[in-house]
Amino acid sequence: MSTAQGARARARAEVTAAIKEAARRQLAAEGAAKLSLRAVARELGMVSSAVYRYFPSRDELLTALIIDAYDSLGEAAEQARDTASDAAPVERWTAVCEAVRGWALSHPHEYALIYGSPVPGYSAPETTVRAASRVGLVLIGIVRDAHQGPGLTAPPLPTDLLPEAERMAADLAPELPPAVAAPLVAAWAQLFGLIGFELFGQFNRVVEDREPFFRHAVAQLAGGVGLGRA
Repeated sequence: MSTAQGARARARAEVTAAIKEAARRQLAAEGAAKLSLRAVARELGMVSSAVYRYFPSRDELLTALIIDAYDSLGEAAEQARDTASDAAPVERWTAVCEAVRGWALSHPHEYALIYGSPVPGYSAPETTVRAASRVGLVLIGIVRDAHQGPGLTAPPLPTDLLPEAERMAADLAPELPPAVAAPLVAAWAQLFGLIGFELFGQFNRVVEDREPFFRHAVAQLAGGVGLGRA
């Protein structure tokens, strides 16, 4: 790449980053449904046509923000897993869940973008799937390592759920038995439900000391997927 090409690439990356940051500020102030390329352009002192050269539509900008949010969250989960790599599986599980909660509390508007109300008129494309899977893959990996090492003690699976559990295991975690795959998917959903309740106010006047409550809840989820006590 020539010096001129490198300079143009850096300039484009800087403008792209500035557009995203302005868009995140707009998310915080107005919510995702009101995200506007024209408003972003005004904030940056750009003409609308210039912004459209970077993001041809509001949906493309939303998709970029969604992928960035999922990737940032995924990185937090992966770093927590790696930091606790020598710990018992249940401790690694708890560390990852606490990192996910910590990220959400530090990035509430980005969390709302990916786990809040759907944006009217927007449908996330397949390009978001890889990033959206990162936290789930971390949790699956912890359970898989436990299954291959110290073992799991998952509760019995109801007979009528077995076909669906077998499908889940085949699609998401072929190394795990169906009796583990089903509660693992439930735990994944419940983790984000716990965080969403806290972030969006449903725990107000219900749960006051939220950190120990959360730690206890995710330990219960760990038990549900067969992870024993540390």
